[in-house]
Amino acid sequence: MKQTRRKHSPSFKARVALEALKGEETIAELANRFEVHPSQIRTWKKALAENAAGIFGEDHARKKKEDENLVAQLYQQIGQLKVEKDFLENVLRR
Repeated sequence: MKQTRRKHSPSFKARVALEALKGEETIAELANRFEVHPSQIRTWKKALAENAAGIFGEDHARKKKEDENLVAQLYQQIGQLKVEKDFLENVLRR
């Protein structure tokens, strides 16, 4: 019998990783409580510890600015393609 993989939400992963970082319970106890494998908890804990500084640092602001620039470029390309499409439709109707 084949089991399907469980997909955990980012909020669930964060909650489990924060519990692991607190250190009030062992990884084995957390694994039993949240019904996930202990190595998965260690992975989430490590990822949270490594990337937590990015939330408060300049990387977050820089990434947001880059995303805004990308969105602006994509809207410009969409506008240009729409104008070209309308032009070609008019030319082909003749």
